[in-house]
Amino acid sequence: MRIAVDVMGGDHGCGVVVEGARLALRAHPRITTLYLVGDRGQIQSALPHHPDPRLQVVHASEVLHMEDKPILALRRKKDCSILRAVDLVKDGKAEALISPGNTGGVVSASTIRLRTMPGIERPAIVAVIPAPENEFVLVDAGANVECRPLHLLQFAIMGSIYSREVLGYVRPRVGLLSVGTEDVKGNELTQETFKLCKKINVNFIGNVEGHDLFANGVDVVVCDGFVGNIVLKTCESLAASIFRWIKSELTKNPKRQLGALLAKGAFRTIRQRTDPEAHGGAPLLGLNGSVVIAHGSSRERAVMNAIGQAVQAEQSHLNQFISREISTALHLLKAHHPVAAPAA
Repeated sequence: MRIAVDVMGGDHGCGVVVEGARLALRAHPRITTLYLVGDRGQIQSALPHHPDPRLQVVHASEVLHMEDKPILALRRKKDCSILRAVDLVKDGKAEALISPGNTGGVVSASTIRLRTMPGIERPAIVAVIPAPENEFVLVDAGANVECRPLHLLQFAIMGSIYSREVLGYVRPRVGLLSVGTEDVKGNELTQETFKLCKKINVNFIGNVEGHDLFANGVDVVVCDGFVGNIVLKTCESLAASIFRWIKSELTKNPKRQLGALLAKGAFRTIRQRTDPEAHGGAPLLGLNGSVVIAHGSSRERAVMNAIGQAVQAEQSHLNQFISREISTALHLLKAHHPVAAPAA
C-alpha cells in the first residue's frame, strides 16, 4: 500500500510528522511506499542518515497555513504540500493521503482534485467519539456547513458503513441529530432528511437529541457540518476541562489524594478511552481515494495512528462498500420518488 503524507501543515513542525510516519512504517508492514510531501531540506534534516527505503521525499515549495482561506490560497499556492499530496492519489501513485494541515484546505483540495464517488454529492468528515458503553460516529463533523436532505442521507449511509466495517458494529443504530425525538421536531432540513432515511436500508432509529449521545442510544449521529463541528469541539473541550477539574479537586487535601491513588486504575482507563491520539485523525469519506485529516496539534503517535486509519480503510474496502450501498439507496429513492434522487 502507498500513502502520501503532507508533513508541512501541523502545529509542531515537519519533524514531528516525519517521526510519526517512521513509527507508522514499523507498525504497518503492509505499507510499501510512504511519500513525505513538503520542503525537501526540512524533511531530510528530520530523517536519520539511513532512512527506511520505503520513505520517499516529494518536494513542495509552499505551505497552506491554518490562517489561509482555503480556496483563495489553493489558487495562489499551486505548489503547496497538500496539493502535491492529493495529486499523488489522483495520479495513482498513492492510495491514500494524510494531512494535519488546514482542514478546509484538505477538504477543498481533495474534493476538487479527487472528485466525489458516483452518486455522492458531498464528502463528509467522520469523527469517532468515545462514550461509556460504545463509540459513536459523528458525521458530518465539519466538511459541509450548508447541506440538503440528500447530503445528510448520504452521510447516514457512509457513517453506517464506517461503523460496521471499521468499528465492528454489526447493525449500527443511525440517528438524526435534532431538538426532539418526535418525527415533526427539527427544522426543514432534518424533517425532510428524516423522511428520506426511512426509505433506505440503514438501521434508522429516528431523531436523537444531545443527551442520547453518551447514553448508548445511537452508533451513528447524522448532522450537517456546522452542527457537527460544534458538537465535536464541545465534546473535546468538555473532556479536557473535566479532567483538569477532577485533578484539581483530587489534589486539594491528603484524604482526596489517597482516594485518587486508590482510583488510579479507573482514571487511567477513562483517559485511555478518551485519548484523541488513539484514532489520530478523521476520515473524509465519499471521495475517489482515502483521505484522513489529522488534528493540527498532532504529535508523533497521533500521526502514526492517522496513517493506520488509512491502512485500515483500504483493508476494509470502505470505498467499495460505499459505492455499492449508495447506488442501492439511490435506486430505492428513485422507486419512491422518481425526481427526488439523481441517477446513480
